[in-house]
Amino acid sequence: MEVHSDWGDWLPKAVADANPDGIALWYLGCNGFVLKAGDGTTLFIDPYLGTGDPPRTIRMIPVPFEPEDVESADAVLATHEHTDHVHGPSQAPILANTGATFIAPAESIDKARETEAWTETYGVSDEQFDVVAPGDSREFGELTVHVEPAADSDAAEPVSYLFEYDGATVFHGGDTKPGAELEPIGDAYDIDLGILAFGTVGQIPDKETREPKRTKWYNDETQVMDLAETLEIDRLVPTHWDMWKGLTGDPTGLFDHRRSREFPRQIEVTEIGDRIDVE
Repeated sequence: MEVHSDWGDWLPKAVADANPDGIALWYLGCNGFVLKAGDGTTLFIDPYLGTGDPPRTIRMIPVPFEPEDVESADAVLATHEHTDHVHGPSQAPILANTGATFIAPAESIDKARETEAWTETYGVSDEQFDVVAPGDSREFGELTVHVEPAADSDAAEPVSYLFEYDGATVFHGGDTKPGAELEPIGDAYDIDLGILAFGTVGQIPDKETREPKRTKWYNDETQVMDLAETLEIDRLVPTHWDMWKGLTGDPTGLFDHRRSREFPRQIEVTEIGDRIDVE
């Protein structure tokens, strides 16, 4: 399966040309981001450039770039093994072209190595796979990646990531929901920007029967606010609400849910292709 984008290569070029003072992020839609630090370190987190599995899951937003247009990357990170977080056509060409490391929990690495055969199919080397678990950390230049727990019962082995650079901190929760395992994260870090999955309820065809089934994915409004409070997030960026037909949500509704809360201090509704700066 090849990835095709109608956007050309302007987004990878914008990332390559950027010289942020702290951390800059570009939203890729779904739960994907490109993160670039002031020292040039460039990471891709959960980039997904596929169109889903129509008619069950149908992508509702553009594919923002083609992976072959990425010329520089230090790592691609996956939070868990689901297809919109581990996807060979989206991620393996970035690894093959740049020599970047694929950082992910064991279930995600097994999917890439065994199920999707990234080494044989795309030319990714075994040395590029880096299995991580909560409590691990990795250094890229002056940027530190901390691997933290996640509470996602739909995934076999989920993690979250905390990025630190020159006093700026960014949390990416993957598809995590509220859970006791998240509480120590809010105590350990002063999180400037937090990325949390926000969804809704819709009728989605069942995987096996293909009959419409009431389906809830990601956090509702209360769960997102509970997470933001637990993590003591200053700036909240809701994600995933834009992606799937029948399960898109309205993140502006979160503003009313924030009124009685100490955190988050601010909610930022971000569209695909937007840049966010954290200093």
